[in-house]
Amino acid sequence: MEEDKRPRRGIIFILSAPSGAGKTTISRGALEKIDRLEMSVSVTTRTPRVGETPDLDYHFVSDDEFQRRARAGEFAEFARVFESSYGTLRDPIERAISSGSDILLDIDIQGARQIRERYPRDAVGIFVLPPSFAELEDRLRRRGTESADAIARRLKRAHDEASAWPDYDYLIINAHVAVSLARLAAIVNAERLKVARLAEDFVPWKG
Repeated sequence: MEEDKRPRRGIIFILSAPSGAGKTTISRGALEKIDRLEMSVSVTTRTPRVGETPDLDYHFVSDDEFQRRARAGEFAEFARVFESSYGTLRDPIERAISSGSDILLDIDIQGARQIRERYPRDAVGIFVLPPSFAELEDRLRRRGTESADAIARRLKRAHDEASAWPDYDYLIINAHVAVSLARLAAIVNAERLKVARLAEDFVPWKG
């Protein structure tokens, strides 16, 4: 397929979901399946989990470093989730918008709200849900990475977060990852073709 080379602003694709809905799996798959899509690497104060690579999955920093960056205005959004802080760096997002590149953010509903308020013209919100709450609980327990108390807290938070889906532009029910990725790709392609995203001086036919 011929690449669309029309000049346009970059798009911020926000992917949010309750814990265990599968958004991290979808995000990683999107980077492989969807051309010209970059991943925003969040900053966090939590410790790396098994299999996570610093500066690839997250930028892992101390609480003091996180607070310093927040005071310096380096974050486009940041929030406290359970006992850890998470933030999205502002510079990569604004470079992507100005250069016509598209960037994917894997962030929670607090961060998504901040991004959409700050970049209302350029942000697209996509919410991911599992087929049922029972399936969500089963996925969290199958992870085997947290205590029963931690899982209970996540389930309560997930139940609360699930109610945020009407605030987003798109909803994906993640029953099968391949189908969810196809739906995400369709969203990305449709948003890229919107007339509202074209450069103000764009002329389709010259001469």
